[in-house]
Amino acid sequence: MAHEVIKEGFQPIFDENSEILVLGSFPSVKSREFSFYYSHPQNRFWKVLEAVYGEKAGITPEEKRAFLLKNRIALWDVIKTCDIENSSDASIKNVVPVDITVVLNNCGIRRIFVNGGTAARLYDKYLKPVTGIEAVALPSTSPANAAYSLEKLIDKWKIIRDRQFL
Repeated sequence: MAHEVIKEGFQPIFDENSEILVLGSFPSVKSREFSFYYSHPQNRFWKVLEAVYGEKAGITPEEKRAFLLKNRIALWDVIKTCDIENSSDASIKNVVPVDITVVLNNCGIRRIFVNGGTAARLYDKYLKPVTGIEAVALPSTSPANAAYSLEKLIDKWKIIRDRQFL
């Protein structure tokens, strides 16, 4: 299968109150179809955050955006554009990273977390040299990460609420 050249990922979600930045790698096919983060019904991102914060994120992109901002979470991806086969992180080529300073210069991010190993590797390669900030790698919420049950993911992701950690 040929790589699809993706012109642009999503815009970041943040406001001046954002303290936590969560970075994925690049939107999946389903997320690109729905034009919003983590839209694949099998992806556990929203379920994990709901459990960690003890409240529903909502169904619509607007409700999910409001949930993130209420909880001082900024959300984006490491990759602005790339070549990718379907939703396979392993197939990603020709990466152009996002300009992370767009978020960092406009709010008080205190900690950066990455969703999965690919996001961690890409962050370390492209964004850490710009930020100088060590990101905390969390297990991927992707359905491809079968090694982690929902309960295990929730347990690992609880760190984003730890005020001492911030």
